[in-house]
Amino acid sequence: MKTSLLTSALVAMTLVSGAGDMAKAPMAKAPIEECLDLGAEMTVGYETDYIFNGIRFARDSAWADVNYTFDGLLVPVTVGAWYLNGINGSINGPIMDELRLSASAAIGTFAGFDADLGYTHYTFPEFRSNFAPVGGYGELGLALSRKLGVVDLNLRSSYAMGGGGLAPNGWYHELGLQKSFGITDGVSLVLGTGVAYTDGYWGGSGWNHYFANASLPISLNCRTTLTPYVGYVGAPDTWIVDGIRGADQNQSDILHGGVSLTVSF
Repeated sequence: MKTSLLTSALVAMTLVSGAGDMAKAPMAKAPIEECLDLGAEMTVGYETDYIFNGIRFARDSAWADVNYTFDGLLVPVTVGAWYLNGINGSINGPIMDELRLSASAAIGTFAGFDADLGYTHYTFPEFRSNFAPVGGYGELGLALSRKLGVVDLNLRSSYAMGGGGLAPNGWYHELGLQKSFGITDGVSLVLGTGVAYTDGYWGGSGWNHYFANASLPISLNCRTTLTPYVGYVGAPDTWIVDGIRGADQNQSDILHGGVSLTVSF
């Protein structure tokens, strides 16, 4: 009898143990990294005014931008293509377009400044005017940035080889300050202001223009950001931009805005 009871107990314990094993959830597979950054980014946008280095070249405009960063090189190198189509109000009638092909390298940090060195080539596939040489023109650029605690400091200098006049030929320098404020986990307010100086870039030398802008980046998910913005461009009557009338009338005191959608993958 004792043997029978002992055997029954062992069988019951075995069944309970087996039932416990069967009740366990299967091993979970390793989670898929849906937000893995592969170095590519695509952006589409609309703007009420296409303003390039202080000058408005078109009114309503739509644009697209694609970039890819190679991280496995000696320094990160980013290549990109940007295309804009002016819907109305261009400097040569209702249609203006522009294609930029660019490459830049994050060459390191110097005296606390993060430095990027790059080259951009500008072409105008459908835009027929004497604005730029056949085949477009190139521009060398150096961008410096540094976090100062309260604000971020941005410096940009470029040298254009476009032939002068409205096809830039000379130096363009821009100094800007930027501050970001977190509103929620997925929304920020970014304020910026700055001033530019040119040396032969638009055919003359002197203060170019000043600007202020505000944007509201909204993170829709880990890959997608929607960014509406507003901006202002101004220039006193002795500054370069205010004296340029060939591009478009009323080059100073321009209030403009737009929106963009960026997807990284």
